Amino acid sequence: MSDKIEVPDHVQEAIRTLIRWAGDDPDREGLLDTPKRVGRAWKEYCQGYEGDPGEHLSRVFEEVGGYDEIVLLKDIPFQSHCEHHMAPIIGKAAIAYLPTDKVVGISKLARVLRGFARRLQVQERLTAQVAECIAKNLQPRGVAVVIEANHACMTARGVMTPGVSMVTSHVTGIFRSDHRSREEVLKLMGY
Repeated sequence: MSDKIEVPDHVQEAIRTLIRWAGDDPDREGLLDTPKRVGRAWKEYCQGYEGDPGEHLSRVFEEVGGYDEIVLLKDIPFQSHCEHHMAPIIGKAAIAYLPTDKVVGISKLARVLRGFARRLQVQERLTAQVAECIAKNLQPRGVAVVIEANHACMTARGVMTPGVSMVTSHVTGIFRSDHRSREEVLKLMGY
């Protein structure tokens, strides 16, 4: 897919400028195709801008046999980039909701996460966007999202502290208003 992405000349020239500024020669053999590759990579990294992640939640199933307990998808891997340094954010998410009368295919939860993660982000906003999107589109009794991630802007530059992970959570509905429900979902998530 990414090999078919056309990279405009002005994008390639911007990348050449960055290579020069970093101290290398964009005309040396190993860097000749780098501007195109980097341009294609960034178009792929940021493909979350191309649609509404909530569209993945439009197909629901109402025949759930009376099921009305927590639906939880754990350890969903994701990759994003921080909007402050454009450095990678790599982590995993746990997404749970308490359905009313309908459920959604579990792959759709991962697609919502990916849709928001494939934008320049801060982890706090990403966590809230995923939870609020599910709450808005499925109208469940509650949503809980926990994201744990490593940030290259902290591990590979600046304070240079590898091995540190950041955990954020966002809860809605019953998971916000009822302490016992919140404890139950966080325990199921492993937090």
